[in-house]
Amino acid sequence: MSLSTKDLTHRVVVITGAGSGIGQELALACARRGARLALCDVNTAGMERTAISARANGVQVYTQTVDVTDADRMTAFAKEVLERFGGVDLLVNNAGIGVVAGFLETTPTDWQRLIGINVMGVVHGNTAFLPSMIERGSGHVVNVSSAAGILANPALSAYSATKFAVFGLSEALRMELREHRIGVTAVCPGVINTAITTSSPIRGGNADARQEKMAALYAKRGYTPDRVALNILRAVDANKAVAPIAPEAHLMYGLSRAVPPLARWLSRQLAKLAV
Repeated sequence: MSLSTKDLTHRVVVITGAGSGIGQELALACARRGARLALCDVNTAGMERTAISARANGVQVYTQTVDVTDADRMTAFAKEVLERFGGVDLLVNNAGIGVVAGFLETTPTDWQRLIGINVMGVVHGNTAFLPSMIERGSGHVVNVSSAAGILANPALSAYSATKFAVFGLSEALRMELREHRIGVTAVCPGVINTAITTSSPIRGGNADARQEKMAALYAKRGYTPDRVALNILRAVDANKAVAPIAPEAHLMYGLSRAVPPLARWLSRQLAKLAV
């Protein structure tokens, strides 16, 4: 059932949100291992930069500007990928956004965007590509959740809710797809230095100062998306059900199961540090 990523020659890898951050670095890591890539993002310029760098490794790269909230567009993208490459070996539902806000600060629009991208984007990606993977009887799915999807963060109320949904969906899919020889991994990154630290809206007072503080904290932490990409590939190799990434994510995952009250205390402290 496990897919070896050590040599991805002739393998087809689909990545959503490939224009920056984890998606971009994962695309480049797969390209270096010989994969043929199908990339999508709403950030066309960023995605094309990823594609240019990936093609330097001598691999085929297909790109499309796709909004993952649009089910019909994701279905069309999947059809285009399958016509071009014939099948998919690794599907990575990576596209996501953040909003820094407690529950009472989160607006209805925030909820709609977070659910549309973080939850329904993952649903649409799986809906579009899984039928062909099931027909082939092989492959692996990576759904990018978060450490905030295994231990809620009070400063990221709605974001945590959406990432818990991705985690739960991944658990269910793993059981459902086992008979089809398709592995599913919920990837749960911790404090990773990506553009989400500066692009996520911050609700409440002193937004500019809080965003600057959060970005500085993540930069100081220094855990880069290329390290996340390599850990994702290791998790696929091992067919892990859950892949916490970065020490704090492992700690949060372990404590949330062994000592929940201590885990919640830790999450409150981390929330204070960030904002």
